[in-house]
Amino acid sequence: MNRSFYIIMAAQFFSSLADNALLIAAIALLVQLNAPAWMTPLLKLFFVLSYVLLAAFVGAFADSRPKGNVMFITNTIKFVGCIAMLFGSHPLMSYAIVGLGAAAYSPAKYGILTELLPPEKLVAANGWIEGLTVSSIILGTVLGGVLISNTVSQSLLSWDIPTFDTGIDTPAESAILIIMMIYVVAAFINLKIPDTGARYVSQKTNPIELIKDFSVCFTTLWNDRLGQISLAVTTLFWGAGATLQFIVIKWAQVALNMNLSQGAILQAISAVGVAGGAMWAAWRIPLRDSLRVLPYGVAMGFVVCILAVYNADMLPDTTIMTIGSLKVSLNLLPAYFLLVLVGWLAGYFVVPMNALLQHRGHVLMSAGHSIAVQNFNENISVLTMLLVYSLLIWLDAPIQFVIIGFGLAVSAIMWLVIKRHARNQAEYDSMHLIGEHKH
Repeated sequence: MNRSFYIIMAAQFFSSLADNALLIAAIALLVQLNAPAWMTPLLKLFFVLSYVLLAAFVGAFADSRPKGNVMFITNTIKFVGCIAMLFGSHPLMSYAIVGLGAAAYSPAKYGILTELLPPEKLVAANGWIEGLTVSSIILGTVLGGVLISNTVSQSLLSWDIPTFDTGIDTPAESAILIIMMIYVVAAFINLKIPDTGARYVSQKTNPIELIKDFSVCFTTLWNDRLGQISLAVTTLFWGAGATLQFIVIKWAQVALNMNLSQGAILQAISAVGVAGGAMWAAWRIPLRDSLRVLPYGVAMGFVVCILAVYNADMLPDTTIMTIGSLKVSLNLLPAYFLLVLVGWLAGYFVVPMNALLQHRGHVLMSAGHSIAVQNFNENISVLTMLLVYSLLIWLDAPIQFVIIGFGLAVSAIMWLVIKRHARNQAEYDSMHLIGEHKH
């Protein structure tokens, strides 16, 4: 990997770190406002709304100028969202502004990989990016939990500027101020990303024409035998992953007797597994063998179901050690193991699928447009799953039933994807055989 790749990785790390820390701070703001419980998963829904509504436009924007420039502009939009949240805007609306920046950031972040690297390096590059992204999720979630904890927030709030009232009076607000500084660091790194020299045909600006172009790209990717399988898997993965974030927080409260700060840090446990699975896939799975990992998605759904039957009262509460506000106890070790296993399976099967999808998208259309199609599908999945989850919370469904339904749905969908791939392969082999007979 060349130097430019590592600069991109650094920019992605800090931007993602801030995104994930901000989610926890936004949840704390909702708690501060006494918002109903069903509103919490709507944070993520408002975040991803821009990915869906602007899918036809962000790809063209990403391809209209050097990717580093695009990443700087969109990172600035995220910073504006923080300012809005800090100065009284509703957390849902403010986080939607951050989502607007993220939606335009993503096609540039992934599109630049296909400009920099040959196809044979895409799985490895995705493994590194995914591993680093997950590391930023781990640290970002932990950072968010730490920043809103009593000890750290009291220390931050004790800082005073003489004769000047900052208006920062709560743990959530002090956390947001720190997170804004991280976005500034990401913006400076964005400015260091070199121009790859890749140029695309002049991008259309007419909204109707852009929507038509997006529709063509959308149908092209779904009609491609390899594209449709990888797109189906990544669509399921990101919808499931976004929902699982909130399920883990709720499960931690109900089954493990943890508060929000501890539950937020607990998410980092599964993210460790995702990072491990992603790196293992990057090392073990070449692009040509990427479809071999599909059964791991079925297994992941079944492991999620096991979470539903476990609670902290099954084993004695014997503390082994304490890491910050997270207690490592004998009765929590099985829960930590299950979360790591779920994460490892997820990371192992999604990284090769991501690389395959990027390769097919780059072959069939431009980098920015293919990533925009991917984001559109993945975030339709996120919106759908979060709406269903919010409805179940509103109906006061037991979290154990929610987890079992979620796990079985993931396994069933992955099984259907495997059957579809087998049918595609049989059709391809049949057509290939007919072609040989004709010759």
